[in-house]
Amino acid sequence: MENLTINTPAKINLGLNILRKRDDGYHDIETFFYPINLFDTLTFSESTEFKFICSNQELSNGKNLVVRAKEFLENELHVKIKIKIKLEKRIPVGAGLGGGSSDAAAALLGITKFLSLQVDNSVLFNLAVKLGADVPFFLNPHPSYAESKGDYITSLNCKLRYPILIVNPGIHISTKWAYEHVVPSTPTYQLKKLIDDCELDFLFMQNKIKNDFEPIVLKVYPEIGYIKKEFYKLGAMFNLMSGSGSSVYGIFPNYEKAVHALEIFQNKYFTFLHHEPN
Repeated sequence: MENLTINTPAKINLGLNILRKRDDGYHDIETFFYPINLFDTLTFSESTEFKFICSNQELSNGKNLVVRAKEFLENELHVKIKIKIKLEKRIPVGAGLGGGSSDAAAALLGITKFLSLQVDNSVLFNLAVKLGADVPFFLNPHPSYAESKGDYITSLNCKLRYPILIVNPGIHISTKWAYEHVVPSTPTYQLKKLIDDCELDFLFMQNKIKNDFEPIVLKVYPEIGYIKKEFYKLGAMFNLMSGSGSSVYGIFPNYEKAVHALEIFQNKYFTFLHHEPN
């Protein structure tokens, strides 16, 4: 094939409970991943050597998860991968939206498909786990309940029919830093109960659904707390920080209120409005 293009999505977390630290250095978590129609684009094309080009110059190095995904495949298959990968970044970096993890999963899938490499799905999944806790979800990005370190995933037939506004203040938060400072605890309400029937009660969620990273992040970055308060003033039914931050999302009862909030926030911050057709 001449080239292969993959659009790979962002995600938000509808709740994120950090349960305990594991012996392997990871944490056991409980979360509900929800994909958002904000995409990075990876284009794969023929090359006599490996080339990686990224629209964000800061990410054009060997530390990028796309490059690491290529290296993991090489080590697993004992082959030299020659391919050109162009990454067009739209998902903000260090924003809790899973952009790097999404790119890594798309790289695994794109390289194997473009080069017709024979790789079992179980092998791809295990490589995804090694690349990062969120990467396995993006191999098949559907609404999902995730537990263990994020790699035990239950896909759900669950769609949010409400507009979701994402606001990112441009604060880069290290996931590593967040996990080093978070205090694991037993949740008062298990997320699995919330999503059993996919009928969400947003008032109930305001009181019960948490992101355990919020207390430490909001203490250091109070601007994120300000954004959360503004969401409710502007009519959001529910809002929460996504992942380890710094993005905050708000779920609105209708498109008009979501657009009004968008117009307020976009004067100062990166914004994206996700809306699925009924």
